[in-house]
Amino acid sequence: MNKKEKAELIDKYGKAGKRLVLLDYDGTLVNYELIPDDAILPEHLVNILIRIIDKPGTNVFIISGRSHNDIDKLLGHIPIKIIAEHGAMIKENGQWKNQINDNDQWKKDFFPAFNRITDACPKSFVEEKSFSLTWHYRNAEPDLGYECSRELIEILKGMINSYNLKILDGNKVVEILSNKTGKGRAVKNLLALNSYDFVLSVGDDTTDEEMFEFFLNYSNAFTIKVGAGNTYARYNFKNISDVELLLKQLAK
Repeated sequence: MNKKEKAELIDKYGKAGKRLVLLDYDGTLVNYELIPDDAILPEHLVNILIRIIDKPGTNVFIISGRSHNDIDKLLGHIPIKIIAEHGAMIKENGQWKNQINDNDQWKKDFFPAFNRITDACPKSFVEEKSFSLTWHYRNAEPDLGYECSRELIEILKGMINSYNLKILDGNKVVEILSNKTGKGRAVKNLLALNSYDFVLSVGDDTTDEEMFEFFLNYSNAFTIKVGAGNTYARYNFKNISDVELLLKQLAK
């Protein structure tokens, strides 16, 4: 995003009567950490977010793939709305609500494959969320982790056809979850409830691409990918420092 594009964003944000701000967490507001609980939002950034939340006509959501319990540990002290587990759970007015009706009995059929890959890849682990299974390999030896992730994806591709599931190939994670959920579907539901004359959507991961793709036909939406790589986002930031600077300018 160049200076002119950023100035246009800030100008349209200032003139808008009803704004929607969607911010991914890991890799967007905070750096990835080897221990996920260490990815704590700095106090100065908390204050910036609160100033944006307090602006009239502004609806701010953290939209994350994390489990709702994990993200709540990190952000529960902030009066902010949260979409967790790629849209399966949403927190508004301090209360978590389930957004999908999904029978998770399928998980027992997939644990053996996840566990087999985990055994083959030291320092990787499996996380069970409310509506998904996630294999993490951030702490593993990089080449082995990547190789095992490709193997796991191929195994899952051969299994999910008889289930209503999809695979997310994320940043050092492989996840299977219901086809009923995803960040794209989550933002679609938000826009069905309210109309906005300004939307800001920021993320860094392949899991954010559904969100960016959804906004392709929205002329009032500014979508920003943090980091390199192919994307549906209209703009790009180099790192989370660029995100922080933008939010600081919007909070004035």
